[in-house]
Amino acid sequence: MRDRHANLARIRSLDPERDHLEIYQTMLRHEFCWDLRLGLNLAFNRSFSIPEIAAVHTATGELTQRTRKRIDDTGLLMYEMVLNGFDHPRGRAALRRVNQIHRPYGIGNDHYRYVLGCLVVIPTRWIDRHGWRPTCCHERRATHALYRELGRRMGITDIPETYQEFADWFDAYDAAHLRPNDDAAAIERATRELLLGRLPRPLAPIGDALVAALYDDRLRAATRVATPAWPVRAGLHAGLRVRAWLLRHLGRPRTAPLFAGGVISTRTYPDGYTIDQLGPADTTDSRTTGGGAVTASRPDPD
Repeated sequence: MRDRHANLARIRSLDPERDHLEIYQTMLRHEFCWDLRLGLNLAFNRSFSIPEIAAVHTATGELTQRTRKRIDDTGLLMYEMVLNGFDHPRGRAALRRVNQIHRPYGIGNDHYRYVLGCLVVIPTRWIDRHGWRPTCCHERRATHALYRELGRRMGITDIPETYQEFADWFDAYDAAHLRPNDDAAAIERATRELLLGRLPRPLAPIGDALVAALYDDRLRAATRVATPAWPVRAGLHAGLRVRAWLLRHLGRPRTAPLFAGGVISTRTYPDGYTIDQLGPADTTDSRTTGGGAVTASRPDPD
């Protein structure tokens, strides 16, 4: 049987600054597949809830009227960059598309930094609390280095220099700016339908409460979501602890990585997609795919 901690040993042998992409790929594709993906979903949910950011999204209708496509597009662009790296043609095309999508809106640097902070901090904290093992210092440093590089390539400035500094900045900004607002509530109602669709049928009657239990008090207040009854919250977290124990003591390392063969499947694009299809149609330009279509159903990870 393969050593449950073999990936961790390899990660610790790498340089988190130089090898941040390899470390993050290992976290996503081998070590924390479900937890990191859920953590990223929760990170985006939180970033959408800052009043000024929520107002932009409700004005475009992308998250409230075309919710499934918007969420799939966001995930695909992120995974294209992570699977391939920023210097790979596919990663460059995805990054260019991200910048094109955001260019028309007057989004301030602090708001961009906050979204970046959500991606750095929220998934890491989820894993530390609910994963089969906590993240190690190399994984936290590599996560920070990856998103710092993404931010640099997006033109975001004043990104904190270390993971802990970013976490401290994020907590202070979150406490000051994540406030109750109707736009965030509208986005949460739209996006929760996607989360509810993933629940096993026997849990459907308490689905709304389970989704609310994934949020903390501040996010529930911002999105005007009622705090679920304590038995639901306690039951969810107890179930997650049992899952973590089982994975830690009885689980085995993945033999095939997440997105094996580079295939990313979504309901929006069951037959594959091109990068210029991702996001609102009116922000596309001919440079997105280098003048041609890049079929994105089978990216070629580094």
